[in-house]
Amino acid sequence: MKKMIPLSVPNFEGNEEAYVNQAVKEGWVSTGGAAITELEKKLQEFLHVPAVAACQSGTAALHLSLIEAGVQPGVHVIVPTLTFIAAVNPVRYQFAEPIFMDCDDSLCMDAGKLRRFCEEECTDSEEGLRYKKTGKPVTAIVVVHVFGNLADMEAIMEIAEEFGLQVIEDATEALGSYFTSGRYKGCMAGTIGDFGAYSFNGNKIITTGGGGAVTARDANRLAHIKYLSTQAKDDGLYYVHNEIGYNYRMTNLQAALGVAQMEELPEFIKRKNRNYEIYRKQLADCEMGVLLPFREDISSNKWFYSLVIDKTRVTMAIPQIIEALSAKGIQTRPIWGLIHNQLPYREDVSYEIEKAVYYSERIINLPCSTNITEEEIIYVCDTLKQLLG
Repeated sequence: MKKMIPLSVPNFEGNEEAYVNQAVKEGWVSTGGAAITELEKKLQEFLHVPAVAACQSGTAALHLSLIEAGVQPGVHVIVPTLTFIAAVNPVRYQFAEPIFMDCDDSLCMDAGKLRRFCEEECTDSEEGLRYKKTGKPVTAIVVVHVFGNLADMEAIMEIAEEFGLQVIEDATEALGSYFTSGRYKGCMAGTIGDFGAYSFNGNKIITTGGGGAVTARDANRLAHIKYLSTQAKDDGLYYVHNEIGYNYRMTNLQAALGVAQMEELPEFIKRKNRNYEIYRKQLADCEMGVLLPFREDISSNKWFYSLVIDKTRVTMAIPQIIEALSAKGIQTRPIWGLIHNQLPYREDVSYEIEKAVYYSERIINLPCSTNITEEEIIYVCDTLKQLLG
């Protein structure tokens, strides 16, 4: 193939241009307009939640959630190390201190280690959970649903309820994923914890260019989040502000794009699942790696596809494989660098990080755009097999 097969690009097959042009024509291009309300309504209906607040990014959604969760300077927040760094940075925005947790085979937070940490490394009293080594409170957990998989929310919520921890779900990669059995059967990613954050970045399953959204179990807390996202404006005419607010509201232009994308979301999820199955069948006889499966008790949006390289059979390093595939017109990427190893976080607490290291050294993410063709997928798989032997 001559053209580059991209890793993950947006797909504009519907009413995107028409809705954006309408917003421009009406003059509503900033942080007010009917498209914002419409997008929030569509997300509310899709997620089956009382309300949704649209905002500037998934990062803004996480930051607002941490603020509303009462995360204060000096407290600890438990976070994953295997994730994009935007899931952790907002903890530092609040001058709080992360504690890094390992992943399990879903790439999401290891609930077993989370419980062991709370039971063995912390003290629990009427005043709440405290980390023994620092004496500081542990007040919240940020759980990331990686690549459209879902974390073990039954176990994590039991731990949170037992130890009085707020749960912020980072569902930025998992819009449309939901549980098919268990305590949370039918519940969508981001609707189980105290707060749920979503991202509409350009590589997500739907996009508003930038943009994100947040939801909460408590409608009053979500209303306060929306208030904070618009500069905490108590009187718009006379500019009365009784709290510190943020310029985190989504624009109407972004929302217009999002309204059109929401119309296509069910089809995009079908394509993601269909394309994953094509990859799975094409790579079934590949002995040099395995396509990472998704949990059996969920219906996943299958946002990203991860090939786990067998390092006992493959002598090429991950950067070499990525470079060789690029030369063949295939864009791939490694998984993120583990956050507890990043310069700003090396002095923070990390707890029994093992599987995250294993997967970070072996995963290559494969092209997964909703407009990728079957022919392109077969080419990617054939090239991989030839390359890896």
